[in-house]
Order: sequence, then structure tokens, then C-alpha cells
Amino acid sequence: MKNIITSLAFLSLIGFATSCSKSEEKTASELPAISVTINQTSGSNSGKYVTASGKIEAENSANISTRMMGYVTSVKVKTGEKVTKGQLLATISSTDLQAKKAQAEAGISQATASYNSAKRDYDRFTALFTQKSASQKEMDDMTTHFEMAKAGLEAAKQMKNEVMAQFSYTNITAPFSGTVTGTFVKEGDMANPGMPIVSVEGVSKLQAVVMVSESEISNIKNGMTTDVNIKSLDKTVKGKVTEVSTSARNTGGQYIVKIDLDKTENILSGMFVNAVFPIEKSEVKSENQMVLIPQEAVVNQGQLKGIYVVNEDNTAILRWLRLGKTYGNNIEVLSGLTSGEKYVVKTDGRLFNGAKVSVQ
Repeated sequence: MKNIITSLAFLSLIGFATSCSKSEEKTASELPAISVTINQTSGSNSGKYVTASGKIEAENSANISTRMMGYVTSVKVKTGEKVTKGQLLATISSTDLQAKKAQAEAGISQATASYNSAKRDYDRFTALFTQKSASQKEMDDMTTHFEMAKAGLEAAKQMKNEVMAQFSYTNITAPFSGTVTGTFVKEGDMANPGMPIVSVEGVSKLQAVVMVSESEISNIKNGMTTDVNIKSLDKTVKGKVTEVSTSARNTGGQYIVKIDLDKTENILSGMFVNAVFPIEKSEVKSENQMVLIPQEAVVNQGQLKGIYVVNEDNTAILRWLRLGKTYGNNIEVLSGLTSGEKYVVKTDGRLFNGAKVSVQ
């Protein structure tokens, strides 16, 4: 008796569920069709893209250092300050150079006195030799003495030039006009040869420097156009490839590509970018073609990502996808969508799985 009651309850539950399902299907079918805008995937028209990430850099940039060791006596600029070519940035103590300069000037005075004395003797003996009042050996000795005095004076002058050249390393100046991006010392610090003191970047021209993988570098050519997306500004600008590295020896298997930007308004050095390089269809093999869809068509539900496809009965079916790389406003579909399928891009109402749609 107990088994009979259990069976009757189970059959009643099945009947209730079936009736609910039919009620829901009837309700869905009776709803008005939702107006949607669709698109159709096409492997032959999707083309192929190469994407690479990097950052904005100034074409002219320099970490300015010195060849002199000494105490920093002053730092004339601050980070973010604009400077012009030749402007004084920092100074280094030059007390020892001042002493060497005084020594060089004293050496020049001594060499000049010796040269003048040797020249008078040389002129005198030349006159005596012409009158045959001096021997050939005396004339040769006097000529040698004069040439040595002349060389000594020249050496003293060059020594002073060497000292004066070192003064340029105590006054650090800007090699070009730009913006100070960093100061690495303060007054009283010890400056060492090769140690950066100030960094300067030229602001007249910015470029995007991106890293391209070894499997895709062969598709990148000088002169090709590209779209460069600046992440922080949510802005895309056009660019042109100006340099393509042919070696990845020091970059871990990545190749450096430099891109000149058409517009640099509000763009700052150091901003991260994504560059998208479109490849000609003739260069793309059919097996390498990818399916791209606009990101606005993707449906997000937690960690799942899907898209509404439209079947022959104009019914929206939610299908889950496995997505790949992002190419500008498009995203690659690795699985879940094939070429030739229709999918919803925009909708005028709230779309759900199984809803009837009216294609615009």
C-alpha cells in the first residue's frame, strides 16, 4: 500500500512539472518578438591581426651623468620641469680643477719665457751663421733647443685645454630641449663617473615601443599602419612602423618594434599601450584565419562568457564561448562559434535564452 502511494505521488510530480514546462513554453512563445541587430561571422572576411603590448617612450631620452668625481654643489631643476638645450641642470665641486687650471697657466707662462729666450738665441745664431761666424754644429744645437722650447709651449697649452674640457663635466647641461623626468642626486651627494644625475626626455616626438613574439615578427614590416590603443586614456590613435628589430638576443625572445604616432595630445611617456597590426589577406593562410566578434556582443555571467546566436526560426540561443586575444574593439573566438553563424550585436529589449527575435 505504501509503494502504491509513493508511485502515485511521483506520477503527480511529473505531471506537475510537465504542465509547468508547457506553461512556460507557451508564455515564451506568446511574448512579442524582441527587436535585435545581428551580425554574421565570416572567416574569409575576418582577416588576421598581430597584437603586441608595450609603452610610450620619447624618441629623445637621456640619463645624464659626469666623468668627474666630486660633491654635488647644486641641483638647478626639479622633476617635471621643462628645460631648453644647453640649460644648466646641476653643478659639481671643481676646487681641484681650479688648482689644476692655475698650474696649467703657470706652466704656460714658464714655457712662453723659455720659448722667447730660445727664439732670440735662434735668431741671433741664424744671423751669425749667415755671416759664417758660427759653426754648423752650433747652429744645429740652437735649432734643436728652439724646437724643444716651441714644443714645450704647445704641450703647456694643450694641458690647459685638457683641464678646461673637464670643467664641462662639472656643469651638467641639457643635451636637448625637453622635460626632466628624474633627479637622482641632491646637494652634498658624491657624484661618481657614469652615475646618472638627471634624466631628460624630449617632448617634441613620442613613439610606441612594443614587443612582438618570434612567431609573428615576420609579418611586421616597416611602413605598415597600425592602431595603437592607450589603455589609461581608453583612446586609439593611428601609427606607422618605423623600426623593426631583427634580434631578440637581449629581449628574451621578443622583438622590439617602434611606431610613430599620428597624434600625441594628452599622451604621456610611460603609458601602456596595445598595438594591433592588420595583415594583408593574401598573406594569411586559411587555417590561420580567426573568428572575431565585437566585445559589446559578449554576454557575461559570472566567470562564463557567451553570445546569443539566432537560428533559422529567429530564436535567440545563448551559447558559451572560449575567448582569446583582444584586437582593438574585437575579441577572438577560440571555440563555440563557427564561420557563417548569425549572432546578436544589439537588442532593444531584455534578451533571454529561447526568446523570439525580430531581426533589424
